[in-house]
Amino acid sequence: MAKENDIVLIYLEDQPLSFARIEEILADSKPDWYHVRLLLLHMPLQVVTWILKDVYINGDEFTMNGKRMRLEEVKAPAEDDLSDEQNTGDKVERAPHEGNVISFKDLKKK
Repeated sequence: MAKENDIVLIYLEDQPLSFARIEEILADSKPDWYHVRLLLLHMPLQVVTWILKDVYINGDEFTMNGKRMRLEEVKAPAEDDLSDEQNTGDKVERAPHEGNVISFKDLKKK
């Protein structure tokens, strides 16, 4: 189950709509239902509270105003996936680095 401080991708009718951070999850008076406070990560920032079943927080589809919705927990890619390496079968080759590093500190001096 997604938990507080996790990032989720909100889908509307199977289309990605917005990223959100789960700010708080509080139990509702009904069993298996929760008040989920989300910080919507788009401009302008907005905080909303949705009342969701635990299975909906886990990614099952639900409806809001007759529209299909779904939350998908966002996992950071493994560090290997973020590197400049290209996997070519059994052998891993490092992609050549091009360009120069420009220091912002040096730019301010000019």
